[in-house]
Amino acid sequence: MLHDRDRIFTNLYGLHDAGLKGALKRGNWDGTKHILVMGRDWIIDEMKASGLRGRGGAGFPTGMKWSFMPKVNDGRPHYLVVNADESEPGTCKDREIMRHDPHLLIEGCLLASFAMGAHAAYIYMRGEYIAERHALQKAVDEAYAAKLVGKDNIHGYPFDIYVHHGAGAYICGEETALLESLEGKKGQPRLKPPFPANMGLYGCPTTVNNVESIAVAGTILRRGAAWFNSIGRPNNVGTKLFCVSGHVNTPCNVEEAMGLTFRELIDTHCGGIRGGWDNLKAVIPGGSSVPMVPAHEIIDAPMDFDTLRGLKSGLGTAAVIVMDKSTDLVSAIARLAHFYKHESCGQCTPCREGTGWMARVMARMAEGRAHKREIDMLLDVSTRIEGHTICALGDAAAWPIQGLIRHFRHEIEAKIDQYSANPHGEPVRVAAE
Repeated sequence: MLHDRDRIFTNLYGLHDAGLKGALKRGNWDGTKHILVMGRDWIIDEMKASGLRGRGGAGFPTGMKWSFMPKVNDGRPHYLVVNADESEPGTCKDREIMRHDPHLLIEGCLLASFAMGAHAAYIYMRGEYIAERHALQKAVDEAYAAKLVGKDNIHGYPFDIYVHHGAGAYICGEETALLESLEGKKGQPRLKPPFPANMGLYGCPTTVNNVESIAVAGTILRRGAAWFNSIGRPNNVGTKLFCVSGHVNTPCNVEEAMGLTFRELIDTHCGGIRGGWDNLKAVIPGGSSVPMVPAHEIIDAPMDFDTLRGLKSGLGTAAVIVMDKSTDLVSAIARLAHFYKHESCGQCTPCREGTGWMARVMARMAEGRAHKREIDMLLDVSTRIEGHTICALGDAAAWPIQGLIRHFRHEIEAKIDQYSANPHGEPVRVAAE
C-alpha cells in the first residue's frame, strides 16, 4: 500500500489550488533548472533506473523510449507529443491530472523534451475534453507568464508547448494516427517502420508518451530513481493511477503502489464489492480492450503488468471495471464489440470487415439467436483479426470476445438454449449464479 508521503498526484481530487501558486506550494517546478544542468544523458539514465513503464497501456520502459531519439541533430527539429486522447472505455485518470495538477504535466514536458533535444511539445487532447482543455491551457498560459516555459525562460532552455484539441476519435489514441491527426490529416495509423523516433510529426524525430508517464517525470527526477524503484514489485515499480468503476460501493480514481492486490485495492479505496465478495463475477482490469478475468483468478492477484499478462489479460490503463453476478456478460461484450466496430478507421481489411462481423454475431448471441457451432467460428475469426492489422485496434476488438469465450462460454450456450426453447418469448437473460 502506498504511503501519503510517496504520492505524486497530491491534488488528484482538486481539493487545492490547481493554478501555479498551488503547484509551487506542492513542490512543482522546484529545482527544475538544476535537473536540466545535470544533462540529457543523466535524465535518461535516471528514468531508465527508475523502472518507469509507460502508463498508457503498453507498459514499455519510458527511459528506454526516450533514449531512442537521435542523440545528434541532423537539422530536423525534435518533438515531444503527449497523448491525452483518453478514449479507452473505463479510463478516467489523465483528465484528473489535466484538471487538477496540470503543472506536473507541463514541467514533465519540459524535462522530457530537454532529454530528447526537443524544443516543442504538443499535447493532443481528446475531443470531448472541453473543461480539461480550458484548465490545461490556463496552466500553460501561467507557465508562459512566469517565464517557466517559452523562448526566453528562466531555465535557459527555449521551449514551447501547444495544446491541440482533437475531434473525438478513439483511433487517434494510437500514436501514429494521433500524429496524422495532429498534422491535419485523417486519423489513420501509419505503417511502422519508420518509427516515430526517426520519422514522426512532420517527418521529424518524435516521441509519443501518455499524460501520466510524463507527469511523473519531475517528481522521479527530484526524488531519485531509487525512491520510485523501491515502490511496488520487481519489473512493476512505482505508483499508478487506478480508475475503478462498476459494481463497487464507491467507484474512484486513486494513486496506489503498483502490485497491490485486487482485494486490497477494492477493500481499501472502494468500500468493497456491491453485495460482498461472494457476489463478484468478473473484472476487466485494464480498460475495455483487455480480456476479462473471472473472480476466482483475480481476487488476490497483484495488479501489475506481468501478473495480469500471466492471467491472459493486461493492466492496460489500469481502468478496473468490476462486474457482479447480476451482469449479463454476453450483452456487455456485445456492447464493446459494437463500440470497436464503430471506432474502426476502416484502413485494414481484417479490422474493417471483422469488427462488423463480430459485432453482428455478438448481438445475436446476446439475444440467444445463434448456434453453438458459431462460438468456435467467432473465436477463430477473432484470432484472424488479432495481430493482422496496422495498429492494435484489431487486437482490442478481439480480446474481449476471446476472454468471454475462454471463461464464460457456458453463458453463451445457456442463452442459445433458452432462446431455442422459447424463440418468441421475452429477451433472454442468464440468471445470476
